[in-house]
Amino acid sequence: MSAARTQAGSMHSTDSIRWFRRYAVTAAPRRRLLVLPHAGGSASFFHPWGAAFDDDTEVLVARYPGRHDRMADPCIDDMAELTDSVTAALLPFLDVPLTLFGHSMGASLAYELALRLESRHGVRPAALHVSSRKAPHRLTPRPLHTQGDAALIAEVRRLGGTDDALLDDPDLVELLLPAIRADFTLVGTYGPRSAVPVGCPVHAYVGDEDPAVTPADMAAWADVAPHGFTLDVLPGGHFYLVEQRTALVGALAEHLVTS
Repeated sequence: MSAARTQAGSMHSTDSIRWFRRYAVTAAPRRRLLVLPHAGGSASFFHPWGAAFDDDTEVLVARYPGRHDRMADPCIDDMAELTDSVTAALLPFLDVPLTLFGHSMGASLAYELALRLESRHGVRPAALHVSSRKAPHRLTPRPLHTQGDAALIAEVRRLGGTDDALLDDPDLVELLLPAIRADFTLVGTYGPRSAVPVGCPVHAYVGDEDPAVTPADMAAWADVAPHGFTLDVLPGGHFYLVEQRTALVGALAEHLVTS
């Protein structure tokens, strides 16, 4: 039994609770789904997912520092540091099979988590689901984090997923900008990196009108998926998962019960 699985039987630590919004099921879960939000995103974006799966599936959504109820916590702008922090907080939750889902920046984080869990803790996720993000060896980072606030807000608008009313409010933007800048620093300084394979199937998703990621970009995830790969192209843009939530959740639910 790995050290991670030994720790899994212990009570969840305060740090673990701080890092995840947990949508607990009524009985002991048979599996868990960890959702990793996009750059500038928060756990609240995925609140509708909390009760979207069967009673055997517990949903965890990562709560990145520097936003919402973690506003006082320093933002993290480095992928390795963020991955290490999430991995450590995740260890008590490895007593049942774990599936990872990451959207945009969260897809890269999910990939790094899969590698960390296997190489350092001997735990292979049941599956890795990646959405709207180029494969690690195909990344073309943009230095948006080196530009002014206006450039960051313009990119957030271009990609969608954030209410324009929030971005039009100077006071709210002032609150949002530290997390947005940290996240864009993280994605702007990560990759491209070697196509290190993961030890689980990989399932990729993308909108057919995404302005930043193409179906061909997502197909390249097959290069790190020797244990199986699928690609679903859904109607919509970078945040297709808002309009296509039913279809996406349905696909995830099917994979969860067969993993």
